Amino acid sequence: MSLQENVIRPTVNFPPSLWGDQFLTYDEREDQAGLEKVVEDLKDKVRQEILGTLDVPSQHTNLLRLIDSIQRLGIAYHFEEEIDRTLHHFYDAYGDNWTGGATSVWFRVMRQQGFFVSSDVFKSYKDKNGAFKEPLENDIAGLLELYEATYLRVPGEVILDDALAFTKARLDEISNDPLWRNSIVSTQIIEALKQPVHKRLPRLEALRYIPFYQQQASCNESLLKLAKLGFNLLQSLHKKELSQVYKYVNINESFVYFGGGMVSKMFLAKTLAMETILDDTYDAYGTYEELEIFTAAVHRWSVTCLDALPEKYKLIYRMLLSLYEDMEKILIKMGKAHHLNYIREAMMEYIGCYLKEAKWANEEYIPTMEEHKEVTTVSSGYKFTLIASFAAMGDAITDETFKWALTLPPLAKACCVLCRVMDDIVTHKEEQERKHVASGIQCYMKEFEVTEQHVYDVFNSKVEDAWVEMNEESLKCKDVKMPVIMRVINLARAMDVLYKNKDHYTHVGPELINHIKSLVVDPIMA
Repeated sequence: MSLQENVIRPTVNFPPSLWGDQFLTYDEREDQAGLEKVVEDLKDKVRQEILGTLDVPSQHTNLLRLIDSIQRLGIAYHFEEEIDRTLHHFYDAYGDNWTGGATSVWFRVMRQQGFFVSSDVFKSYKDKNGAFKEPLENDIAGLLELYEATYLRVPGEVILDDALAFTKARLDEISNDPLWRNSIVSTQIIEALKQPVHKRLPRLEALRYIPFYQQQASCNESLLKLAKLGFNLLQSLHKKELSQVYKYVNINESFVYFGGGMVSKMFLAKTLAMETILDDTYDAYGTYEELEIFTAAVHRWSVTCLDALPEKYKLIYRMLLSLYEDMEKILIKMGKAHHLNYIREAMMEYIGCYLKEAKWANEEYIPTMEEHKEVTTVSSGYKFTLIASFAAMGDAITDETFKWALTLPPLAKACCVLCRVMDDIVTHKEEQERKHVASGIQCYMKEFEVTEQHVYDVFNSKVEDAWVEMNEESLKCKDVKMPVIMRVINLARAMDVLYKNKDHYTHVGPELINHIKSLVVDPIMA
């Protein structure tokens, strides 16, 4: 089949990378052996604090707050066994009837750890008329704790829906009160209203929480020192890892990259980079005729297909084959080479949907919402990202994990819906400036004959509904290991950073630049 040489392509002028080659090298001059010894001593001290009060009920509220601080300071990975033991002890001792203080903190911490404790504990917060009791209105710490707890709600928990509306309104009033304006309290409230703890990536929450915790009268100096040293040591490790994967990774995707072992991160970094290239090839470069040939070659998966490809597609095809060959070698050593078949299956589905979108764009066809959902959510790149992210994660990942994910179970589906909808909201206008498949926004407007603003409102509600559904499914997925669940939730959290209010991924602004510098460039001053 001959292809036109002079074709009009749906190209777009993406801005260049801001980072240059600064992550290509890693300077390991610092002697970290001494620091690691200090960290180990601090970890031992904190372990003793956790376990030393486990059997002292009068200290359980303090122990709960200690665990909350450990998690928000970003050092929970040091104490996974101790935290799990403590919360199991709490659940066995109290069940749904927590008798200590800080009820909202207890509810949030227990639920985020997988314990489906009842929201009935909040019934005492309301008076006989169904209004929240007056003392709570002026208890700023209590309002913030209740507000954060509401983001762990599941569908049908009306009392938490009411609590969210109540706390948001009251906290907004307080943040605008001249008495509190420009204060630490006001800043804390504004940050919480912008992004609750449950939607924050753990490393970014640690960056935000460390300076706040340092100013608290209850600050545990051992914990604070461990958080700062631990952050810097982990940052140093991430710098080293980034120097090894930077030629593959888009640094703006680093939020998805952090977490897991080095091999897993290497493959995920390369996969995300490859996914970006494929996305741009199908969305912003290829003609439908070219993409048909390329897609057929991907399905045949053989180097013998190279000669039939248009010249500029040969490099992409070689990169794709090379990526999977490298991963196959690693998985063979782990005795899990067959896991690559699951990832390839997800990619084939993903590529097929890309071609369908390209066909719609070529024909200027606006699909129904059902058609759009099937292609962009059920079989989307986000599903592929999730499945690819499981590669080489270790013993937590089994054949059953991949089989579970490939069926797009409710937890993964809710995450993919959230990702797709957030992406559509902030990218559809720019995408429609070139020849591009109709966005979900356009499909909804056409099918239901409503305004663009109405669709924004509907889609933003879909995002919140997806979070609530993910909460429920993460509590119900008893056969799915916590590292797998957290991979799903952290992808949604990454989207809340990259696609909230604007396309930060494509158009990197000061906020994202600051996040990345704080995570992988600038250490915390100890």
